Parts: sequence; C-alpha cells; structure tokens
Amino acid sequence: MKKLIVILAAGATLALPVATAVYSAAHSNPFSAHIAARQGQMNIQSFNIGVLGGMARGNTEYDADAAQTAADNLAALAMMDGRALWPEGSDNAALGDATRALPAIWEDMGAFGAEWQAYGEAVSGMQDAAGGGLEALQAAMGPLGSSCGSCHEDFRQSNN
Repeated sequence: MKKLIVILAAGATLALPVATAVYSAAHSNPFSAHIAARQGQMNIQSFNIGVLGGMARGNTEYDADAAQTAADNLAALAMMDGRALWPEGSDNAALGDATRALPAIWEDMGAFGAEWQAYGEAVSGMQDAAGGGLEALQAAMGPLGSSCGSCHEDFRQSNN
C-alpha cells in the first residue's frame, strides 16, 4: 500500500508541470478554439479534395457515388458562414506557430472573402461534375485546385 502511495505521489508530481503547461497554453491563446475549428474545417476540405484528386490522378478507381459525396461535402463546407472563425488578432504574427493564417487576411478582408467566394464557385463546378464521369471530374479539378492554391498563396504561411 505504501508503495502505491509513493508511485501515485510521484506520478502526480511529474504530471503537474505538464498539466500546468497545457492549461497555460490553452489560456494564453484566447483564439485556440477558433484556430482549432478552422483547422478542422481545412482538414475536412483536404480529405474530400484528396478523395477527388485520387480519382482524378488515377490513384484510386473512379466511383461516381464517392466522388459526388466528396463534392457535396465540400459544397456544404463552402456554404458555412465562417466569419466567426476569423477574429482579428488570430494570425501567425500575433500567435506564432499556433496558426499559419497570415495578417494579410485582416489587412484585406474583402480579398479574403473574394477568395472564399471563388472557392465556392469552384466547388459548385465540382459538385456539378463529380458524379458525371471521370473526365468531368478531372476537368473540374483544375479550377478547384487553382482556387485553393490562390488563397493559400496570399493568406497562408508557406511550409518553407
């Protein structure tokens, strides 16, 4: 019994600094929930674009139902009003590595909104094409990829 108490006390002692650091990090960034939500949205978009891209490149067999589902998922995300996810001050200049969102988003919110609208139009084109055959899907990938790349080029810190 005494050994168990010593082990538990040692574990608690070792866990306290970790718990304190996690608590401090979560509370030192008032935008952690916003950033997590928008990164989650981007991950879902990336997953669905990956499904479509895999088919377009021939890495996976074309499946009209799966392609349409992925395109419909992208359309649902594109229709979401995400303005609440982008509070001023939640950029990488203010928060460092917590986000790759560049301050340019808030410096020109109109251009950022235009990029989102262009993405929505590209997604709509994909939604119209995805279930209509491999060639239609492949043709719609160009505008979709260009839209993603354009926004990332202007408003997201590069991997480099």
